[in-house]
Amino acid sequence: MLDIIGKRRWFFLFSGLIVVPGLFFIILGPITGGKAGLQFSIDYTGGTKWEIHFANPSVTATQVKDVLAAQGFESQVQDSSDGYLMIRTVPLGLIEGPTTTPAPSASPTASASPATSASPGASASAAASASPAASGSAAAAAGASTSPVASPSASPSPSPTPVPGGVTRTGEIGTLATALEAALGPIDAQRSLTTVGPVISSELTQQAILLVLIGSLGILAWMTFRFRDFRFGMTALAALVHDVIVVVGIFAILGTFFKTEVDALFITAMLTIIGFSVHDTIVVYDRIRENRARHAGENFSAIVNHSILQTLARSINTSLTVVFTLTALLLFSGPSIQTFILALLIGITSGTYSSIFNAAPLLTLWEEWEERRRAAASGRPVRRAAT
Repeated sequence: MLDIIGKRRWFFLFSGLIVVPGLFFIILGPITGGKAGLQFSIDYTGGTKWEIHFANPSVTATQVKDVLAAQGFESQVQDSSDGYLMIRTVPLGLIEGPTTTPAPSASPTASASPATSASPGASASAAASASPAASGSAAAAAGASTSPVASPSASPSPSPTPVPGGVTRTGEIGTLATALEAALGPIDAQRSLTTVGPVISSELTQQAILLVLIGSLGILAWMTFRFRDFRFGMTALAALVHDVIVVVGIFAILGTFFKTEVDALFITAMLTIIGFSVHDTIVVYDRIRENRARHAGENFSAIVNHSILQTLARSINTSLTVVFTLTALLLFSGPSIQTFILALLIGITSGTYSSIFNAAPLLTLWEEWEERRRAAASGRPVRRAAT
């Protein structure tokens, strides 16, 4: 029979080899001022994110950064595989919508024309001036002359000029676009433009931390109530902390070397991972509780090991169905959700591992420590698990 509990030190060592480098890169972020470690999107840092494409494919990120610096803006510019340049800078001012030139007013001759005051069809002529196509028919129906009154309708209000490539041409962004084009050539496409103020980003950060804390405390309280034992809740929470550090640590490593950003969807992924990890842990703990009542007097380590083996196939099969789906999404989905899918894939894999090889062994370790403490107080020998 496979002895998982007997080899728990190897599983703890493996977890340590994953968690320690992740913690190192997480701590590296504040030390380096964000140059290494976790790379937060503008959802949490505030600022403007602008993705544009130049008609000249030889334009580099350094050239764009130099132009923005000449305009007085400190920025971060990154290349992408499809030729777009991603610009991040401080929050820019509100972008005004396109303005239109008002229609020219009617000439004094037309406004003072006797036809407008004396003719009974003056109201029809005025209505006809709003629509050039209908001016002739409306004036004919009213029996009025169209020459002096309908002349203003021959010059309709100009419509907004279409923006080439969808590039914003108003506000501070428009000023930067003009400066970039003057120095580097025309911008032929704009993929995205997002601005988040510092107040909103601060609120999102606080809400994200609060959500994770409330979720973790709720799980601790429920597990303790469900199994009538504080140790069950604490070991389940320890497995959750393991999963959170694994996911956040891997993203800190990816952010350091590949500039992978953590956005608002990342918190959604973390809450999903927490729930999935606890689901697997509850399955194992339920079987431990049943076997503990059924095999009263048997060594606790043997009961836990037997319970893990009974639920092992179920836990792995359940996780694999999710992993296969997430892998397909990661390979074929759009770039907007790939970070979210990657976080889920790492977290669910880690959650399955921690439920089997961390949570239950930690519970056994705690029980054995309690037994040694009780034995030392009573002076009786400690029972050892049979191998």
